[in-house]
Amino acid sequence: MKETIALIDADSLIYYEMGKPTLEEALQGIDSRINQMLEMTQATQYSGFLTTGKCFRYAAAKTKPYKGNRKYGDKPIIFPAIKEYLRQHWGCISVPELEADDLVSIYHSDNTVICSPDKDVLYQNSGKHYNYGKAEFVEVNEIQALTFLWKQMLMGDSTDGIQGIPKVGPKTADTWLKSLIPSEMPEFVLNKYIEKFGVAEGISKFAETFKLIYMLKSKEDVLRETGVVLDDMVLYNVKLLNSQNLWQ
Repeated sequence: MKETIALIDADSLIYYEMGKPTLEEALQGIDSRINQMLEMTQATQYSGFLTTGKCFRYAAAKTKPYKGNRKYGDKPIIFPAIKEYLRQHWGCISVPELEADDLVSIYHSDNTVICSPDKDVLYQNSGKHYNYGKAEFVEVNEIQALTFLWKQMLMGDSTDGIQGIPKVGPKTADTWLKSLIPSEMPEFVLNKYIEKFGVAEGISKFAETFKLIYMLKSKEDVLRETGVVLDDMVLYNVKLLNSQNLWQ
């Protein structure tokens, strides 16, 4: 029987459940959602990831503050308790300088299923993924994943405050990329930045945008961008979920 590992981007779980009237209801919601993921993916093992603190992209962003357009406001009082529950009960980990998005992408392989509602994670990685926000599977091939990356490079990502090339939207980006093969896309996109901003500024903005858009996908990526030497993934056996020794 093939071993399947569920890689859980746990950040969104907190936001989905923090509006519940009580902490008990929120934690029950967390358990229900994770158990559904494990059942739907038929996972034999899993690993969960959280974002803690500011990742390396905040320092890399020069044109606009990274995620500067998000309005967070005051988090509910149960927010930290939910996050700690994910750490203590479900064994979710975080790594300084990295987002949960990066971690699921880095550890993704042929025998893993990424579980996330985030479009960047789902569509920058090839494979069969589980969108737990919509309770549906998403299949992405290598060409689609690379095309999505370079489309984002052209148009930016307004959700995260990433500019891209001004006045380039999804239709223009699709039109430009549809006749290209993936190996032609980096040079094409770089040239579009140079056309818009000039040589020096264009190359600089291209490099900045790539650091913000690209999901890290290897330990080498992590070392290059952050200087962090990443450990191997911590796995939990799904069959032992009811064991008292699982998180000791």
